[in-house]
Amino acid sequence: MAGKVFFSVSMSLDGFIAPESPEELMGQQWMELQQWIFPQRFMRENLKLGEGGEEGRDNDIVRETFERTGASVMGKRMFDAGEHAWPEEAPFHTPVFVLTHERRDPWERPGGTTFHFVDDGIEAALDRAREAAGDRDVRIAGGGATILEYVNAGLIDEFSIALSPVLFGSGIRLFEGVDAGRVALEQVRAEPTPRVAHLTYAVRER
Repeated sequence: MAGKVFFSVSMSLDGFIAPESPEELMGQQWMELQQWIFPQRFMRENLKLGEGGEEGRDNDIVRETFERTGASVMGKRMFDAGEHAWPEEAPFHTPVFVLTHERRDPWERPGGTTFHFVDDGIEAALDRAREAAGDRDVRIAGGGATILEYVNAGLIDEFSIALSPVLFGSGIRLFEGVDAGRVALEQVRAEPTPRVAHLTYAVRER
């Protein structure tokens, strides 16, 4: 049985998931947005940041998100930003399908991550990701424009937001340009923790 297609992001209280400029990714504002995730034991282990870390509900959610993911899809902007920032053993440990307009051979990394470059559209990338994921889920990793393409195409089953207590003022809004007339949401879960509020929604067609 095929798994779900989902995304999971951190979002500021004013609706932003990233700074506007790629040069500001991994900068102070982005780090404040992600402040809840880096102390988690699972994240520290996955990024080879050392032993220890927090083991509460936030950590469980990070681990559960990782374990459900059998393959990921991401946009070229996210890949370009991460290519130089991720450690040699990239933190996915599954196939990753990168949306691009250029042909490129797969890029295999230590630890089970292989980046495949797809130049024939979002549905082709998703088909390949579904096949690779088997009975696990496919995660649309980002960035914002890629997530929006999948939402507007009716291809997202579920999503989770870690609502972080920070304000951006400007940047990339998660739902900027969403086709609200065709998307209906059903709240599945709301879990506050000391650091963030975890909100999960099922996506329905209107």
